[in-house]
Amino acid sequence: METLIPIINRLQEVFLTLGAEIIQLPQIVVVGSQSSGKSSVLESLVGRDFLPRGSGIVTRRPLVLQLVNVPPLEERRKQDNGNGAKQNSQNNYPGIKAEEWAIFLHCKNQIFTDFTEIRKEIEEETDRSTNNKGISPEPIYLKIYSPNVLSLTLVDLPGITKVPVGDQPEDIETQVQEMILTHISNPNSLILCVSPANSDLATSDALKLAREVDPDGRRTLLVVSKLDLMDAGTDALEVLLGRVIPVRLGIIGVVNRSQHDLNTQKSLCDSGKDEQAFLQRHYPSLASRCGSYYLARTLSRLLMHHIRDCLPELKTRVTVLTAQYQSRLNGYGQPVEDHSSTLLQIVTKFATDYCNTIEGTARYIQTTELCGGARICYIFHETFGRTLQSIDPLGGLTELDILTAIRNATGPRPALFVPEVSFELLVKKQMKRLEEPSMRCVELVHEELQRIIQHCSAYSTQELLRFPKLHDSIVEVVTSLLRKRLPITNEMVHNLVAIELAYINTKHPDFTDAAQVSASVNSQQVLKLSLSLSLSLQEQCSSCANNISSQVDAGDTGKRWKNDKISLEDRGPVPGFGSPTKAVNLLDTAVPASRKLSAREQRDCEVIQRLINCYFLIVRKSIQDSVPKTVMHFLVNYVKEHLQSELVGQLYKQALLQELLIESQETAQQRTEVAQMLEALKKASNIISEIRETHLW
Repeated sequence: METLIPIINRLQEVFLTLGAEIIQLPQIVVVGSQSSGKSSVLESLVGRDFLPRGSGIVTRRPLVLQLVNVPPLEERRKQDNGNGAKQNSQNNYPGIKAEEWAIFLHCKNQIFTDFTEIRKEIEEETDRSTNNKGISPEPIYLKIYSPNVLSLTLVDLPGITKVPVGDQPEDIETQVQEMILTHISNPNSLILCVSPANSDLATSDALKLAREVDPDGRRTLLVVSKLDLMDAGTDALEVLLGRVIPVRLGIIGVVNRSQHDLNTQKSLCDSGKDEQAFLQRHYPSLASRCGSYYLARTLSRLLMHHIRDCLPELKTRVTVLTAQYQSRLNGYGQPVEDHSSTLLQIVTKFATDYCNTIEGTARYIQTTELCGGARICYIFHETFGRTLQSIDPLGGLTELDILTAIRNATGPRPALFVPEVSFELLVKKQMKRLEEPSMRCVELVHEELQRIIQHCSAYSTQELLRFPKLHDSIVEVVTSLLRKRLPITNEMVHNLVAIELAYINTKHPDFTDAAQVSASVNSQQVLKLSLSLSLSLQEQCSSCANNISSQVDAGDTGKRWKNDKISLEDRGPVPGFGSPTKAVNLLDTAVPASRKLSAREQRDCEVIQRLINCYFLIVRKSIQDSVPKTVMHFLVNYVKEHLQSELVGQLYKQALLQELLIESQETAQQRTEVAQMLEALKKASNIISEIRETHLW
């Protein structure tokens, strides 16, 4: 199991080289308040002074610290001087003549053997990305090789502060807490909370943040620092035993170096001895379970077990990401070598996908809304069909309009029968109402064909997205083709309605019943008319006989004719027949605005209405059937058949090949990034595969 931590360190190096953290690796995150002793705890684990010191927030960037245990210098020299290539290959640190050294990721080719220079480099690198004592989430990666350390991976974060000091930003507390939560929210991380013994543990900010992301305490370990600075007569025994606040992974007490020790440059080795002496005096029962050395061994053991638990999920994650990035890289394709072949492939695939979307056989079928041919079908049979069905054959046509048309069709002579011209006039007026929804149907299908272009561009092929100019040119060519076919289709649909208006076929097979009804009504009117004429002649004969037998003088007769003439002249025009001009009223009395229709007028209206209704339904049925066929023939099918030839004819030109197949900088950059990430994932997979099953137990 000792090999697990170096393997995690190697994995971390692989992904940190790319500056990406797509995989959350197991590590120990150190959290504590400002001046809680975090730096002293870390330095005790390393056995060297290398962290910046000072007042306020000294750690202003996350420090990812990898501790690597290496053989002592003498042992490594023996390996270098040993005979055989096999022994030489076992030494992974050839040419390094120092007992301890360090390497920064940002200056990987430089080896630091002086830990004072390491502190200086940390300070300078911190100042490069932070201003005015602010903090930055960009981490510093430091790897320390020493025979005196246990292999560990730790992350030192800025100390929790409450009040901004000096040039610190006003929201420094929020920034620090967000940075800490970002790191400890990683479920693969262990949380090392550092809290001083001379403060109330119940108010520990580090424990509070740890509880937010780890309420069960499965990943939290508590270090109680500064045991030697407690008030006289008090101790931390209850805290260390977990009786104040229990911590599942344990509570370890340590003694930090004082400021006097730092000023006198007291060595960490001597500080360790003094720490053990202090623990033996004040906490003899817990001395073996406290101290910096015990903390290092505990952290190493916990991290190894944690890595073992996280390894199966980590392996699965690497495998899944490898497949995903391989698929993304395949989508970006390879750099173009044969421009002609590439252009033809892209154009052919786009045309095929466009036609397949109309036919409903495309690879990418939407489930949220209708698209392509399905939407065109919906337009034909639902939108257009229902709109036609909703049109009332007699809509906007009143009885007075019908009577007016009948009277206008007869001229100055009263009509004995319903004139056929009035029927044609009225039915044509109603038939024209079918043209507007028919033209709207063409417009909707044209809009859907435009939408298919965007659908194919977004879902059909990644190759097309690599070349923005080619994509725009294809969209322009298809749009132009649709624009050319639209007026032709509109004209044909307009002609369909015009054809119906050109000739009213009263001999249509489906119009026979209505014609018979009209003939029946007219025959009834003829019979009634002949009877009324017969009765009228008899009355006139009787009246004439009475007039001859009576004696009437000439004066009275002239006066009577004169009175009759005046009475006729005084009568105004008959209102209520829908005349376009207002009738002139010559009388002082008001003329009624309308009147009740006579029985004959009512019958005439019913005849015309029944004829219009019957013939309108015939025409509507014909239009409902012929408009979709016209749109399919002149627009949809034409585009399907001529799309590829139009694209090739417009785009396959030697002068345009180089220009159209210029790859976007964004695509080229993304391909490079994906290729690098894929290479890193493959390396990570190889590293994980080195772990044998026996290493896990």
